[in-house]
Amino acid sequence: MPFIELQSNLPAGQFSEAFLKRLCSSTAAALGKPEDRMNVVVTPGLPMLIAGSTSPCVILSVSAIGVTDTAEKNKEHSAKIFEFLTKELDLNQDSLWAPAWTCLRGDPS
Repeated sequence: MPFIELQSNLPAGQFSEAFLKRLCSSTAAALGKPEDRMNVVVTPGLPMLIAGSTSPCVILSVSAIGVTDTAEKNKEHSAKIFEFLTKELDLNQDSLWAPAWTCLRGDPS
C-alpha cells in the first residue's frame, strides 16, 4: 500500500476532501498503483522554512513497494506529482520538496 504524506505551511482550508481525492488519484496514476490501495495524509498549517524562505511550501514523502527503487523512476514520478501540486496549490517548483522516496521491499522468501 503506497503511503503519501504531504506537509505544508498552507492553511487547512487549502486541503478539502475533493483535493485529497484528486491527490490520491494523481499519485496513484503517477505510481501505477490502484487508488483503493493508496494512503494519503496531509498535515497543513505547519511552521516551515525551505531554502531560507517561509513562503507557501510543501514537503512530500512517498513510500511504495517496487516503484521508488531507482532515481530514474523517482524523477519520473516526482515530475508528474509536482505538476499536479503546482497547479492545485498555485505553487512554483521551488516551493516543493520531496526528500523521502522510500523503497519498501516485500519479504524475499
